[in-house]
Amino acid sequence: MKIIFASDFHIAKGEKKRLEKIVNTINDEEADLVLLGGDFIKGHDGKHTLAIEEQAEVLGRIKSPVITVLGNHDGWFNKGRVKSALEKEGIKVLINSNTKFENIFIAGVEDIQTGNPDIKSALKDTESPRILLSHSPDIYYDVEEKVDLILAGHVHGGQVYIPFLGAPVVPSKYGSKFSRGIINETHNKMIITKGLGTSILPIRFCSVPEIIVLN
Repeated sequence: MKIIFASDFHIAKGEKKRLEKIVNTINDEEADLVLLGGDFIKGHDGKHTLAIEEQAEVLGRIKSPVITVLGNHDGWFNKGRVKSALEKEGIKVLINSNTKFENIFIAGVEDIQTGNPDIKSALKDTESPRILLSHSPDIYYDVEEKVDLILAGHVHGGQVYIPFLGAPVVPSKYGSKFSRGIINETHNKMIITKGLGTSILPIRFCSVPEIIVLN
């Protein structure tokens, strides 16, 4: 099975073509399943974002089944509106809940900044193999149950990453340690994507946007 994981789109007004390029890139992979980590909204109040309804229409062109959680920017903007727009286009939104795709359970928790992540509720009545989706990687040490994989975003790889030193600013209580890559410090493995967009400043250095392909 091939699974795509992408996160942190942050689509601004006038960036519809960027989103279309992302969707085309995802479709080119011909994946069995697409998982998204949230943060479709640019900014906090919606003044700078491409309307979520327009975004959802483009995301609805993904040819594979799509499952997502919501991010902190989605929550600050309007969690209900984002969820409604995505689900209208056939995208499954997980909020401390789970769903099954073929033989794999996909669970998703709320964002840690704008919601109340309930890991037990998300994993209720699931069994291995199972993947846990979280916008923020900071839930990692709170996952007591064994899952096959945790997928997270939010941190953008730090956006600015200095070789040999790491990212000076990372929106995680664990700092640069949780800026990117694979974390394998407990009974669970987590992959943190560098994401696709930017926040606050439109700058990336040694933190190339990415779409993760899992086989």
